[in-house]
Amino acid sequence: MPANKHKRKASSHAKSRTAKNTQPPGFIASHPKYSFWLGLFLVTVSMYLLAFESQNNAMFGLAMLALIAGVAVTVFAKISLTNKSKN
Repeated sequence: MPANKHKRKASSHAKSRTAKNTQPPGFIASHPKYSFWLGLFLVTVSMYLLAFESQNNAMFGLAMLALIAGVAVTVFAKISLTNKSKN
């Protein structure tokens, strides 16, 4: 056996695989400020629907969906904003 045998590292192969599997960032991660304002808009719309249009069951359901979606988008956008400000 030669004394200077070339050995390959297993980590060099794993890097190419992980680069292929990574997904591009979504809308919330790409544009956290716009997502934050979109979430607040959805919360505002849901509050309006709950206050003035909640007599109809369909409007109540729509208000609940808008409230849940608005809160979720706002929270995730706030997390993305803090992560981008740290970087």
